[in-house]
Amino acid sequence: MDLDDLLIFRTVVREGGVTRAASQLCRVPSNVTTRIKQLESRLGIRLFRRQGRDLVLTDPGRKLLHHAERLLHMADMAERDMRSDTLAGILKLGSLESAAGARLPPIFSKLHERYPDIRLELKTGTTSVMLDLLGRYEIEAAFVSEPFERGKFDARPIFDEELVLITARNASPPTCAADLEAATLVAFPHGCSYRRRLTDWLSAAGAAPTRILELGSYHAIIACVAAGSGVAIVPAQILDSAAMGSAVERHRLPDHLGRNRTHLVWRGEPSAPLQALMSLLPMAATEQTEVADVEIINSAAPPAWNE
Repeated sequence: MDLDDLLIFRTVVREGGVTRAASQLCRVPSNVTTRIKQLESRLGIRLFRRQGRDLVLTDPGRKLLHHAERLLHMADMAERDMRSDTLAGILKLGSLESAAGARLPPIFSKLHERYPDIRLELKTGTTSVMLDLLGRYEIEAAFVSEPFERGKFDARPIFDEELVLITARNASPPTCAADLEAATLVAFPHGCSYRRRLTDWLSAAGAAPTRILELGSYHAIIACVAAGSGVAIVPAQILDSAAMGSAVERHRLPDHLGRNRTHLVWRGEPSAPLQALMSLLPMAATEQTEVADVEIINSAAPPAWNE
């Protein structure tokens, strides 16, 4: 497939029309129109449809755009590698908010120090969102949490996490999953692996939260729990660094629930910038890494969970 055709196609999409794309590409509009029609004819599909004065992508056009982005990115990366002896390029990553806020900053700092010509672009979201972006080649790799479907992805364990249950300071300490049935679960939107762990655990005990309050950040989740809005499951390291971390009560979870692992996932052969990042990453020691007990704030002893 001609990369020049893909560049013209992508520019029309990004600029929202032929005239602006032609100006961006230093071509005449008729040339851009002809190249798009030739591409459509060769592929036997329509890439755009008219909606008023605007051009709107068809479903096949959206599919081609994903491939075009990936192929043009690979071409740019190959040209930079050939033109320079230094390691350079754009590394598009995805990450859980917890890893991005607590685990990755020192690693990114070291990467920048060693390879200043590598430019990082980071998107954050739930494990489900990250895997979706990776599957569409919008990012090259992602830091995601268990449990997740590996599918076509390669994966490497990176961090071991402690997960704890948090409640308001004046709330009665839960002793079993059933104690949480009447509580509101404060969590990220659907697709969060921590939320899935907790709801699966409650379901196994024949319980379910009466309500789920969905929020978009750990700071908001912790603040709502501190205000008595519900309960949540969060990484202990996030709680340690959060401004309101001491405003909630934390409770140790059963071992199978409180131990969690963050993985780096990717597709195919890693690029040189991704390999550089991977060389700086730790690796979780074993599949059964022991996680230290979480300190129970203002509590004489951890709850005796009935699993």
